[in-house]
Parts: sequence; structure tokens; C-alpha cells
Amino acid sequence: MGYYEENEENQNKQKKGSRTGYFLSGLGGAIIGALLILLAFPGVGMLNNETDHETEAPTNKEEGKPIQQKVSVDVTSAVTGAVDKASDAVVGISNIQETSFWSGRGNESSSAEAGTGSGVVYKKEGGKAYIVTNNHVIENANELEVTLSDGTKLPAELQGSDPWTDLAVVVVDDDKVKTVAEFGSTEKLKPGEPVIAIGNPLGLQFSGSVTQGIISGVERTIEVDIDEDGQVDWNAEVIQTDAAINPGNSGGALVNMSGQVIGINSMKIAESAVEGIGLSIPIDSAIPIISDIEKYGEVKRAYLGVNLASVEEISQYHQQNTLKLPKKVTSGVAVTGVQSNSPAAKAGLEEFDVIVGMDNENIHDIVELRKYLYNEKKIGDKVKITYYRDGKKETAEIELSSGEI
Repeated sequence: MGYYEENEENQNKQKKGSRTGYFLSGLGGAIIGALLILLAFPGVGMLNNETDHETEAPTNKEEGKPIQQKVSVDVTSAVTGAVDKASDAVVGISNIQETSFWSGRGNESSSAEAGTGSGVVYKKEGGKAYIVTNNHVIENANELEVTLSDGTKLPAELQGSDPWTDLAVVVVDDDKVKTVAEFGSTEKLKPGEPVIAIGNPLGLQFSGSVTQGIISGVERTIEVDIDEDGQVDWNAEVIQTDAAINPGNSGGALVNMSGQVIGINSMKIAESAVEGIGLSIPIDSAIPIISDIEKYGEVKRAYLGVNLASVEEISQYHQQNTLKLPKKVTSGVAVTGVQSNSPAAKAGLEEFDVIVGMDNENIHDIVELRKYLYNEKKIGDKVKITYYRDGKKETAEIELSSGEI
């Protein structure tokens, strides 16, 4: 039995020695193979190291390692190109008014900023730069100050304004003004066309703000109460956009993708249930107004010389007993006064006459009368007036002069 035990022990030792030899031989081969691969492809050894380095979180500077920035992109598009072209022509306008306050020494006057808006530089000529803005931006100002896109502040003078279209022109010395806007056209403007609004929402703190949207509608009509008496005085024709327009944007530029100004931002509909309805004055409508303001300080319009009231606003009792209208006549414009030596006075119009037609156009209210007179007639033109007097229809021809209705 001893022989077998000894022999078995020797055999076990031989097997263990054999396995150890195989393992050492295999390990040596693996190491040699790895060295050969590293010598043949030296970049392989760095691959995992670089990947790990790029994906690890940026380290604090105190640890001596720089923060890694992976991407730097210079984005250029139609939008950025349009903004680059037009933005420096958009300026801030501050409305400065005199204020009185009680101090220990009695009443004293001082000047304070009553509001801010935007404007668009559209021309440099004769040492002056001309800026178009809204009438409501400059209204009641004692002083005006223009802030250029680089922060330079310049005193400004009011060239003139027009409350009917809510446009005004101010001028500054042009030596600091570098950029002049290019006017486009609204003739072929389409709903869905992308546009950009540039201005100073909420004041100069956010000067040069850019918002993007589309044309939501063209040839929109908005009722305007100019004298704030609760009655509609005018229908403003505007462009509707969903580009954000906020207080301070008034007078700023609505720009197309070519960087051309196609509208002067004027207002927005601000109601709790309304979102994204901004309104802009079409540049095609604004240009003739701007031209008149430049030349005359106001807009020269054909003039009748009467005070008016829409028949629809007059009670039925006075329609029948004061104006003596036939029952079938329920609309028109009643003459409530005639100015002396006016075109209407010279043509024989009188108080309580009711105008129902001009040339071949029916006139239903004051807004229609003004739109026909302002848009279709010029100073020196003649207009045929159809009216009722004491229940009878009559006509008169009036030669128009300049002035207000």
C-alpha cells in the first residue's frame, strides 16, 4: 500500500507542476502579444485615456486643471443677417416733460422722463439724421432725447407729428449716427412670412431687443379713439404680427428677412385672453405721411370745415324731429357746426344737414367720410356732397382747401 500511496503522490506533484508551467507559458505569450500590438499601433494606448478625459466633469480651477469647452459655433442665418443690417438704425427716444412738486420752499418745476419708446433712423441729410417714431411716443414732450445703439445720447427736436396715423418725425445732428435703415415695401407681404421686431421693450434697459415671428395678417383695420371721448374717430390700417411687441417697442422697426423695414411698430392688443397680437403701421402707408411731416411739420389734408356726428349715435327722436330725416335714412353724418369762411360754408352747407354721399360713394359714418376725404382727395380737388336738409335730398359741389375737418 505504501508504494501506491507514494506513487500517487508523485503523480499529483507532476500534474501540478505541469499546470503551473502551462499558466506561466500562456501569461508570457499574452504579455508579448500585447507589447507587439502597442509597438505596431502606438495610438491605441491613448484612446481610452482621451475618451475618459473628455467625458469627465469639468474640474475646478483650484485643482489646476482648465475647464474644457467642447464647441464654439458661429451661427449665421437670414435672421442674424437681417438684425445686423437693421438693428443699429433703431434708437431709443425719451419723452421728457416738466413736472411740478411741492417742496419746503413752495412750488418748483423740474424735468423728468415721462416715458420711453423707439424710433428708426431713415435718412441723413444736411447735417441732420431723421427718425420716424409714433406720435404717442413724443406726445406732450417738453424735451426729447435720442439714445443710439452704442449708448450715445443726443438732444432731439420734433419735426412734426400726425395723430391720425400715430406717426412723428424727430431730428438729431448726424455726426454720431452711423447706420440708416432701408425701407422695404408691404405691397406683396404675405401671411406666414417671417419678420423681426427690433426695439426697446420696457425702456432702455432692454435696448435693441430682437423678437421673431410671422406676419399673422395684412390690411387689418383697428378702430381708434383719438380724442378719447368714447367715439371711434379713425380706422387705422395695420399689419398684424405675433412677434412680441411690448411697451417701449412703440416706434421701433418691423423688419423682413432682407433687413428692410416694412412697418413701424405701434401697438398691441393687451387683454387677459389675448396672446401674440402685435400691430405695425405698413411702411407703404407711412412714407407719404413721413414726407409731409418733413416738409410741413404736419400732414396736409383736404378740408371741409365742419363739425360732425354719426347719425347712428343720435337718438331716434332727434333723427326724426331735429334732423327731420326720412324713416328709411338710418345712417350718415350730421353737420353739427360749420366754420366760417370754410369750403363747406362757401358751398352753403348748414347745421343739421346730413351728409349721405361723397361723389359716388355712400357715407355711413364719420370714419367713412374721413377715410374718403383723406385717402381719395387732395387739396384743391372738388367733391360732390349728397345730403338731406329738412327731409329733402340735395347736392352741393365743394372745392377743398387745407386744414382739419
